[in-house]
Amino acid sequence: MTALLAPNLVLLATLRRVGNVTRTAELLGVPQPTISRRIAALGEALGAPLTVPDGRGIRLTRAAELLAEAAERAAVSVETGVRRALEEIEPATGHVVLGFLHLLGRSLVPSLLRDHRAQHPHVRFTLVQGSRQDMVDRLLSGELDLALLAPVPDEPLLDSAVLTQQEIFLSVPSTHRLANRRSARIAELTDEEFVLLEPGYGLRRITDELCAAAGFTPKVAFEGQESDTVRGLVAAGLGVALLPRFEPGSPAGVVEVPLIPPIGRTIGLAWRAGEHLPPAVDRFRGNVLATTS
Repeated sequence: MTALLAPNLVLLATLRRVGNVTRTAELLGVPQPTISRRIAALGEALGAPLTVPDGRGIRLTRAAELLAEAAERAAVSVETGVRRALEEIEPATGHVVLGFLHLLGRSLVPSLLRDHRAQHPHVRFTLVQGSRQDMVDRLLSGELDLALLAPVPDEPLLDSAVLTQQEIFLSVPSTHRLANRRSARIAELTDEEFVLLEPGYGLRRITDELCAAAGFTPKVAFEGQESDTVRGLVAAGLGVALLPRFEPGSPAGVVEVPLIPPIGRTIGLAWRAGEHLPPAVDRFRGNVLATTS
C-alpha cells in the first residue's frame, strides 16, 4: 500500500481539496482516465472505494479522508525536505514561510523583513496571517517555518524567544464617557458592549481573562477577524475594545486610553522544537533574535 500511495500523494490531496476528478486532472496536468485508474487502484489496495458520487462531483469516503489527510501531511514533509536539500546546495538563496498575527503586519514584520533582505537579497518569503491558534496549528503541522505570536505559546513541541513587550490600551469612540480620561480600569467596563476578535486570537484571550479577573464577562456586540475592522466598529460607536496602540497614531473617531494597572502582552518568535532548520530559515531567525535583543 505504501509503495502505491507514495506516487499519488498530490493526487489524493488535490482530490480532497477540489472534490472533482476532472478538475483534479486539470490541476495536475494528467489525463482524466489516468486519474480515475489511480483512484480505483488505490481503492483496490485499500479494500474499499475511495469516492462516492456527490451531485456533479464526488466526495471522499471516511477511509479516503483519513488517507488523504495522511497524504497531505506527507506531502508537506516531502516539500520541506526538497527545500532543505536545495538550500544546502545553494545557501545564499532560500525560502522562509513566516506566520504572524494581523496586528504585527503593520510595522514589526515589515521592519524585520527590510533588515534581513538588506543582507540576504535573494531569500524569498511567504507570509501567512491568521489568529494565534491558527498560527500555532500551522507551525506544528509544518506549514510554517517560524511564527510571530503574542503571547508566546506554552507548547512543549515548540521553542520560542521573547522579542518585545506591547502595551494594551482601551479603545473607545471619541464621544465615549471615558474618552477624556487619563486612564481607566477594567472594572469600569462592566456595563460596556465590546467589539472583540474571534476566539482563537490572542487579544480575545487577554480580554476574556482581564474581564474575568475583574468579575464580569464582556458583553459581545460584534466579533471580527482583523483589528482594523474592530477599530472601525469602535469608531462607529458600536462598542469598546482592548487593542495595542494604533501606529502611527490613533485613527479618526477612536481614543486610546491607558489602562490602570498597565496591561501588556509578550511578542515572541516560535519554531518547532528539536528540528534542524533550513539555512535560510536559521539565518532569518538569528537576525530577528539579534535585532530585537
